[in-house]
Parts: sequence; C-alpha cells; structure tokens
Amino acid sequence: MHITRYTDFSLRVLIYLAVQGDRLSTIKEIAESYDISKNHLMKIVHQLNRKGYIETVRGKNGGMRLQMAPRDINIGILVRETEEDLNIVECFATKDACKISPVCGLRGMFGEAMDAFLKTLDQYTLEDVIPRAHRTQLLRILQIS
Repeated sequence: MHITRYTDFSLRVLIYLAVQGDRLSTIKEIAESYDISKNHLMKIVHQLNRKGYIETVRGKNGGMRLQMAPRDINIGILVRETEEDLNIVECFATKDACKISPVCGLRGMFGEAMDAFLKTLDQYTLEDVIPRAHRTQLLRILQIS
C-alpha cells in the first residue's frame, strides 16, 4: 500500500500542529519546517479545516491549530478521508475492465490486505504518532521555538 503525498502532508501538518499545542501556526512556518511547497499545503489546510481537524484564524496574527485533541484524531479515519482512491488493483474499481476478474483471486487477497492495513491504522491516533518522550526532539527537528 502506498499513500499519496496529500495524505503524507496532511499527517505532517497535524503532527506539527499537535506539537505546537494551542499556539497558532502558519502555512509558511509548516512549509519551511518540512521544506515543502506552501501552495500544496494551502489546499491541504483548507481540506483539514473543512473536515474539522483544524481551525483557522484569519487576520494579521492569524494561523491555525488543531480543533480537537490529538487523542481524538484517528489515523485510519484520516487516511480514508484524504486518500482519493484506495483501489490498489483495478478489480476494486467501479468500472473494472480487467478480463480475468471473474476468475482471479487477487481481489480477495488485496481486499484482505487493505482491510488489515486500515484496521491496523484504526488502532492509532495522532497522539500515538508523537510520544511525549520524543516531543523535544520533534520541536528541534521542526525548528519550533
């Protein structure tokens, strides 16, 4: 299974904000910390705001922060909400054009693997991603003062 950059960056934004606590952060700060495109993050932040993961504050001293506690952000749910297409083989798609689908066992095998993948992620929250023991290291790596 491969997650998209969109999901990867969504997770990174949430990790950054979780480490910050209640302090407002900007897209610019996050982009610089991870060395990723501000433009790409703008779309991600907009969607995370729409989905209720973060809140944004407009204005000169504005920014964003988590809207819920890290323990309430489930990684499996986030992946389902940010991945556009979890069809890892063609036979998962609505318009399956594979000729051998009716007699092939891949659909069942990959379906079982995908279920296990998501079931594993369902066991974790954002809080699990940022253990307290590593908080200081995260702050230093992300250059958060």
